[in-house]
Amino acid sequence: MSQYTQPPQPQQPYAPPHAPGTRPARNGLGIAALVLGIIGTLSGLVPLLFWLAGILGLIALILGLSGRGRVKRGEATNKGVTTFGAVLGLVALVLSVVGAVIMFKAVDDVVKDIDKELSGSSASAKPGGGGSGDSPKDSGKNEGAADTLEGRDTAAYDDGLEVTVSNAAAYTPDAYAAGHTKGNRAYKVSVVIENKTKKKYDSVLASVDARAGADGVNAEQIFDGTVGEGFTGTVLPGKKVTVQYAFDAPADAKNLTVEVSPGLDWDASLWDLKL
Repeated sequence: MSQYTQPPQPQQPYAPPHAPGTRPARNGLGIAALVLGIIGTLSGLVPLLFWLAGILGLIALILGLSGRGRVKRGEATNKGVTTFGAVLGLVALVLSVVGAVIMFKAVDDVVKDIDKELSGSSASAKPGGGGSGDSPKDSGKNEGAADTLEGRDTAAYDDGLEVTVSNAAAYTPDAYAAGHTKGNRAYKVSVVIENKTKKKYDSVLASVDARAGADGVNAEQIFDGTVGEGFTGTVLPGKKVTVQYAFDAPADAKNLTVEVSPGLDWDASLWDLKL
């Protein structure tokens, strides 16, 4: 017997063999569905991100349904996670549709507002007792705001606002008048704005200008103790406001063209007044 003996080798721990046919749970689809569903739902709360919510929601819904299929086949164990992920994906899809509707409606409203600002509200002519006589003119001239109106005609806008300018009458400015040039003649007109809309009208927005003669020279507005104040205040629905204007015109001018603009939302209308 040898004097040297080999030490005993340590025994390896016993590892039981895997049961035949068992595999690790495949829970990846459910987890991915949950994550994408949460992100998609949060994106859907922001209307501008409706497109992202729709994409993520659709993917989350597909992954969630696929994950539930794995659970049914026994390949995954996270049934609750997959179900919740699929539900969140569906919610994200619904929010994406709502966000798209909100965005398209907002864009449509903006386009309509811009178009309204650019085009203005058009007017049609309502013949009055123009000229020196009292009989109304032929209504055949009522073809829109492009036609020049005459004294006492009314520009009727499609929203209900109406503007009427009287015939021009000779006017004598007082001694302290501004805007009158010696040798020229002064003429006074009355401008009436009637609010037949359903909203209040801010008459401060109205502007009145004039040109005189065949050359269309600028007819300066006259300011004195009687005329020149301009439109002020708010006109209630069904009410009207009247303001007197005086303009300085060359002595040989035969006509006065008065232009009235009720505001940014309305087209300007023109009256050709004989002097």
